[in-house]
Amino acid sequence: MNILEWAFGKRITPAERLRKNQRMIDKAIRELDQVRVKLEKQEKTLVGQIKQSAQKGQMGAAKIQAKDLVRTRRYIEKFYGMRSQLQKISLRLQTHRTNEQMMQAMKGATVALGSMNRSMNLPALQRIAMEFERETAIMDERQEMMDDAIDDAMDVGIEEEGDEVVEQVLEEIGVDLSQAFGETPTGLQGEKVPDGRIAQAIGGPSGGGGGDPGDDDLQARLDSLRK
Repeated sequence: MNILEWAFGKRITPAERLRKNQRMIDKAIRELDQVRVKLEKQEKTLVGQIKQSAQKGQMGAAKIQAKDLVRTRRYIEKFYGMRSQLQKISLRLQTHRTNEQMMQAMKGATVALGSMNRSMNLPALQRIAMEFERETAIMDERQEMMDDAIDDAMDVGIEEEGDEVVEQVLEEIGVDLSQAFGETPTGLQGEKVPDGRIAQAIGGPSGGGGGDPGDDDLQARLDSLRK
């Protein structure tokens, strides 16, 4: 505590002053509610006393009690009005407190943004972005090379394995691979056509049932393969 605060008291900020006034208004509203509740109880009591006085024929007392009842009801209405005014002031103070808090928050955010903008180095940021783009391009090229190498390594021998699978399937159905691809059967390569006989294409019309049984068997296999 410095000398000024010791001599003149601690300096109160606007936010603290608003909170202090808010507490004072809330206390006044509570006190008004307490007095109003007492007056409402007194009103009920006066109504009962007036009824009793009227039943006993004490009209003078009943008139005096009626005046007290009217006065009590007016004060109750006045307290309701005062409470409404205090509530309006309290809401206005609360609005000012909220605006003050919002201004302080905006002030802090503005200072933080200004500090960040001053500390931001645009040339360095551009250089980092360019380096990032270059490294990303290098990584993509290396990844593409690795993918090509892996594909080449995985495709080694795949054609031979495919041929073996086809040959195995054809063997299971009873068809030779060389015959399926239209090659000349081995047994027919050394066979010569005799002079005076005309060679016919496989599958053509046979003359009088004198065809070769091997040719008929090969034709039958090829027909089954087409189905």
